[in-house]
Order: sequence, then structure tokens, then C-alpha cells
Amino acid sequence: MTHRPWPTPATPWVMRMTWRELLFAHWSLGPAGTARVRAMLPAGLELDLFEGRCYIGAVPFLMEHVTPRLVPPVPLLHKFPELNLRTYVTATGKPGVWFFSLDAGQKLAVRVARRFFHLPYFDANFEVDLRNGVSYRAVRTHHGAAPAVFDAGYRPLSDVYWSAGGSLESWLTDRYCLYSADGAGAIFRGEIDHAPWPLQRAEAEIRVNTLGDWLGIPMPGEPETLHFAKSLDVHAWLIQPVSSHDPQAC
Repeated sequence: MTHRPWPTPATPWVMRMTWRELLFAHWSLGPAGTARVRAMLPAGLELDLFEGRCYIGAVPFLMEHVTPRLVPPVPLLHKFPELNLRTYVTATGKPGVWFFSLDAGQKLAVRVARRFFHLPYFDANFEVDLRNGVSYRAVRTHHGAAPAVFDAGYRPLSDVYWSAGGSLESWLTDRYCLYSADGAGAIFRGEIDHAPWPLQRAEAEIRVNTLGDWLGIPMPGEPETLHFAKSLDVHAWLIQPVSSHDPQAC
């Protein structure tokens, strides 16, 4: 609890999962890109900046042991690759994550997340090879969705360490809620909980990255920062509407 900026919810968590072989690849955006990202956020969310800079992140990883509370993992449903395109926002004082897209290799998970969590999940095909680091390729296949491809190889370079409070890497990774919006523009918050991130410095070769193209978000060249995490257990709560009268986080 001491590593969290606010207490966990009083209600029981409803979902557990493990995130594995995860890469945080982040780009900072200039004024035009920042304005573009800000304009795409729904009313009620404010773009969160670090020292005046907007960051966009591509986060490939493997989901495992995904299951509701008190339910054992279901064969063929509890394990799949996922790829996120994200930025950082605040609402009523709580910093969190805003997802522009979440590509996943499990069709039922995509539909459940779209229906009950108002998250922009998309079907995609994945090729993942864990020999000699991580080779990760995702191609969006969702009917009617804009195309997107992410193809990269990555691996850790250092021992595990924990980010220092106030650092950029802490700001990018220590987020204990996500935000989503329904078709009417209502904002929802989903709380999550986990131990501090076991980060490692990383290297990556980004061979193809068109995740931001359909949104007009520039992600040119090599990422500004790269971090790897081998494994992290996560608990999640049901999303709740965000009220303008919600208490501040701190």
C-alpha cells in the first residue's frame, strides 16, 4: 500500500491477471502532436504532462492467468498477447492511463472489454517468439477498424530496479487506474493494484510501427525511453463513473 498514491478500493477486486514480457516504449511529442492528443480526449479528462511534455506509449506484452475472482483460469481463454497505445491523463486529481487502442489475440476478451469496460479493444493476429529476447509482431484484423502494425524485437539490459518517486520512469509506469468513455461521452475509471514495477533497462528494434497513423499521432524514429518488465501480477476492479465531486487523490 505504501507505494500507491491512494488507497485500494474498499470493494473486492473482480479480475486477476499476470502481465509478462512487457515493454514500455515511449515517445515525447512536440506542440503539434500534443495538441492533437489533447483534442482527442473526451471532456472531463485532462492531458497529463511531465515537465511540460506529452508522452505516447506503445506497450506490447503477454496476458496470462486472466480470470474473474474465485474462478480458475479457463483453458484457451486466460492467455493471449496484447498491445496498447496509450497516453496519460488526470480526472478529479487522479492520474491514470488513457488508451487509444488495445489490440488483443483473444476474440472473447476483445468483446467483453468493449462491452463492459468501454475500452477500444481490437482483434489482431500476433507472432511472438521468446527465444533470444522477445520478437513481437501484431497486425490488426478487426472488422471495420483502421489498419495498424507493430513489429519489434526487444530485450532487457540491466538488473531489476524500482523507479524513484518523481522520476520520468515512475511517472510513466506507476499508474493505478485507467480511464474510458462510453458512446455518450461519460467517463469511467477502472482501479488496478499491483506491486511496484520490477523494471529493467531495455533495448528494442522497432521494425514497423503504424499504431498512431490512423489517429494522426506522430511516433517517429526510435523511442525516447525503453523499459522492460518480466512479470507482474495485477488485480482489477469494475469500472465506475467519474463524478466531478470525486475526492482528490492526494
